[in-house]
Amino acid sequence: MKFAICQEMFEDWTWEKQCRTIAEIGYRGIEVAPFSLSNHVFEITTNDRKRYRQVAEDNGLEIIGLHWLLAKTEGLHLASPEHDVQEATSQYLIELGNLCYDLGGDLLVFGSPQQRSLLSGVTKEQAMDYATITLQNVLPRLAEHEVKFCLEPLTMRETDFINTCEEAVELIERVDYPNLRLHQDVKAMLGQEEKSIPELIRRFQNRLTHFHANDTNLLGPGMGETDYEPIFSALKEIDYSGWVSVEVFDYKPGAEQIAKTSFDFMQKTLRIIS
Repeated sequence: MKFAICQEMFEDWTWEKQCRTIAEIGYRGIEVAPFSLSNHVFEITTNDRKRYRQVAEDNGLEIIGLHWLLAKTEGLHLASPEHDVQEATSQYLIELGNLCYDLGGDLLVFGSPQQRSLLSGVTKEQAMDYATITLQNVLPRLAEHEVKFCLEPLTMRETDFINTCEEAVELIERVDYPNLRLHQDVKAMLGQEEKSIPELIRRFQNRLTHFHANDTNLLGPGMGETDYEPIFSALKEIDYSGWVSVEVFDYKPGAEQIAKTSFDFMQKTLRIIS
């Protein structure tokens, strides 16, 4: 189990300061929101990509991948019936895969609720078909760089498409590419799933590739009511060797304080269950 943090909460900091602070706290991975680098992925130059990666590595950090993939984009959608939108979305996701590879990562985490919610007149079954078309266009190109695409179930408060781990796995099985994987998020599972998080970890262990740690209060682990001991115990039980990445949505306590409190709590929890 390795600890990373999603960096978009450091939104007003330079990249150099972000990497230095995150590393000093103790994290070894950094998960990037593309919109924090540029409004459009095609605008991130080759030299910029090299610099981001080099600065991270100079601080002992690994850029593990990207999330919030389609945030702040226009005209893109995972499950559109329109061929032009399918093509544009596919090309954008492929370029995100290229960016991920250039930065040294191998994970794309697909949340982006607005760009996947059911469009007018589109049923869930049809959306599954359209999403399959888009993903089958994207996944072979990502595989060229050994980049994995991880579907993130989200609650009904955020989107009406892919709300549970079971629904994500249904799409994964329909698309049938080995680099399409499952992502689990603590806040989302607590807000939507009927089964406990440890049960979901065990049930979907063969699909699980990435994990977000947070709480229903939108802060980090250890900053809310969630008991992480059974969660980390389940991850340890299945020999999970991937990243546990802190993702928060309430930045009021300050990025550095959130990052430090979350990291210290996760380390303490690991010691308790060991």
